[in-house]
Amino acid sequence: MEKYIKPLLLYRYLLLDSYFLCSALAVFSGCKNIDLDTIDVSNLNRQFLFQKKHVGRSKAQVAKESVLQFCPEANITAYHDSIMNPDYNVEFFKQFTMVMNALDNNAARNHVNRMCLAAGIPLIESGTAGYLGQVTVVKKGVTECYECQPKPTQKTFPGCTIRNTPSEPIHCIVWAKYLFNQLFGEEDADQEVAPDIADPEAAWDPTQAAERANASNVDGDIKRVSTKQWAKSTGYDPIKLFNKLFRDDIKYLLTMDRLWRKRKPPVPLEWSSLHNKEIGSCLKDQKVLDVTSCAQLFSKSVETLREQLREKGNGAELVWDKDDPPAMDFVTAAANLRMHIFSMNMKSRFDVKSMAGNIIPAIATTNAVISGLIVLEGLKILSGNTEQCRTVFLNKQPNPRKKLLVPCSLDPPNPSCYVCAIKPEVTVKLNVHKVTVQMLQDKVRTGEIISSALLQLTTANNNRKISEFGIRNSSQLQADDFLQDYTLMINILHSDEMEKDVDFEVVGDVPEKGPQKPSEQSVKNITNGSDDGAQPSTSKAQDQDDVLIVDSDEESPSSSNADINMDSASLKRKLPEEETISSTKRKRLEPPVEEDDDIIALD
Repeated sequence: MEKYIKPLLLYRYLLLDSYFLCSALAVFSGCKNIDLDTIDVSNLNRQFLFQKKHVGRSKAQVAKESVLQFCPEANITAYHDSIMNPDYNVEFFKQFTMVMNALDNNAARNHVNRMCLAAGIPLIESGTAGYLGQVTVVKKGVTECYECQPKPTQKTFPGCTIRNTPSEPIHCIVWAKYLFNQLFGEEDADQEVAPDIADPEAAWDPTQAAERANASNVDGDIKRVSTKQWAKSTGYDPIKLFNKLFRDDIKYLLTMDRLWRKRKPPVPLEWSSLHNKEIGSCLKDQKVLDVTSCAQLFSKSVETLREQLREKGNGAELVWDKDDPPAMDFVTAAANLRMHIFSMNMKSRFDVKSMAGNIIPAIATTNAVISGLIVLEGLKILSGNTEQCRTVFLNKQPNPRKKLLVPCSLDPPNPSCYVCAIKPEVTVKLNVHKVTVQMLQDKVRTGEIISSALLQLTTANNNRKISEFGIRNSSQLQADDFLQDYTLMINILHSDEMEKDVDFEVVGDVPEKGPQKPSEQSVKNITNGSDDGAQPSTSKAQDQDDVLIVDSDEESPSSSNADINMDSASLKRKLPEEETISSTKRKRLEPPVEEDDDIIALD
């Protein structure tokens, strides 16, 4: 074994995310571990390095200390920092033989992916989702990069869907979280749970919706009481709360008969119709409770949360936490009761926690298996056998071949990828007469296409339309990220008619009439509103990027009438609004169907 371990000491490694890569820390010496997180109680069941006494400390530092106890010869440097810190530039990445990544958000993963591509070093990507996991290898020019395939984005739901017409379990879970805040936490008008009388779909006449909405905002002679005030007036009586939420409100929804013309109407629940049934003190996370058990759990959790409020004193508020048992029990019970009312299959506590916490519960054994796979793929890279590297999926159930681990060949680079293509290029469809510089910067550049340390354009130009800078149909924007040594050409596809509530689309295909090759005279630099040529930014050190405009000699006809193939990969965003949540937790990998029929895609 020693003859295999000694060569490993000659290399340098970068590990990202401590608790997930603890196994790798013990194998690869000469590594640097970067992690911004501190240890929480909920982290203790995910791996084997952290203990209760470590809560509140840096994950990176504790991981180092724990590994050194059983592997004292290891050379580990711990950083309690963000990998997106500008100090960790391309030169920093070039010092390593390979990078092993298990970060939990797309922005950071995108950043690391581009840094590794710029530095020309292999990247081992990994992730887990409960009992599922995967490992893959990214090598510049040989395999797909992390951004070759579009990643799913977290959905937001209209308020009227949450309050009136839920059709999926996630709608009921979101409603239950809103209910928790309305009863025990900080009230938010945007998180109302009562039936929405201003729902346009419920109105016979479209004008009625506006009239109802206006009426709902005017008190008149009616004294309106918030959900929390009403609950306090009842002493948080569980039975009264139950009947109001799951009987009276549902009966009110049924009066909006227009909603149920093409939907199955909800069925109200009555507390007195449910048989009393004791539930065990230990709720099994994987078990799906029946309606009566959910009602009892609802009552018990309300009583517990009521006592917590009283102990905190007048004016106190509770904060929902997926790791707080009473809070999790409340959301599980309330969500399942609403699912039953709207004829949906109810969910286990484990499933509700996964969806309500916006995080997949981590399992220590899954992390250990994936960490071991990371080490195996790393050994292949170090031995010069990159062609033997595989994407490996860990499944919850054996596939038809009786395998839990399913290896798949690595896919080649996506030629249309705007990150790793030889000439990175993307087409953005928008209305140049409506999109402002601020919108272009905040949503198109930083939000959708480039995610690292971008140049802040002068605020004097923020509210000006991009057409005022000569940007028109078939114009090209050259976006340079000097930190990542990365250049992207953005083709502008003007359209007078965009879809409702959609301000721009990242289009999969380039326009049929592509822009002509730009000449030196057609390049403009948008910095301070001057045309001083394409010079690198001279702003502060953290301002690492520049944007150039490249105009074609002739403006093509508006694309609103053009026959453009808009496939499902097109990405749509609202420009004026803030993104609600960061991207999903784990990378989604979809192996070829012909390789295996029982492979599970991971989020």
